Amino acid sequence: MSSQDEQFPAAAAPEAAAASADEGMTWWYRWLCRIAGVIGGMSCACAGLWNCVTINPLNIAAGVWMMLNAFVLFLCEAPFCCQFIEFANAVSARADQLRAWQKAAFYCGMAVFPVMLSLTLTTLFGNAIAFATGVLYGLSALGKKGDAISYARIHQQQKQMDEEKLTGTLEGQAL
Repeated sequence: MSSQDEQFPAAAAPEAAAASADEGMTWWYRWLCRIAGVIGGMSCACAGLWNCVTINPLNIAAGVWMMLNAFVLFLCEAPFCCQFIEFANAVSARADQLRAWQKAAFYCGMAVFPVMLSLTLTTLFGNAIAFATGVLYGLSALGKKGDAISYARIHQQQKQMDEEKLTGTLEGQAL
């Protein structure tokens, strides 16, 4: 065990982090979310750099925030892109332990802030894929769609309960 693994035990056990972050996500959906995060990071970085080439201070602030978003997306979704940063694996392991709805709220919030600072096409298109990453994680937090049989069973039970309530009130009025 290396000294870095001793300092950061969360980075030494990625299997435990992956098991807790599974939450019923299929392997392909998890990869889709990660790829969307990497592409969102690239779009945020390029659009943020383009946003900084201006004299408007709000555009510069939005551009800096977008480049910070790109760094966070790379750090959380693709730590191999940040291999020369010592704490990258620890941050990635900690991000993998977050629930899907927490990642969704974090990514969507990160993507909305620069748009609120400076509403331009560059900030909209630059943050769109990062926001879509949050939406993908949010959809996975909702869970799988139920099957038709269970919905029919629930509907039948509700129908029976409604009929029992109706007959109960009619019998109560007759007394």
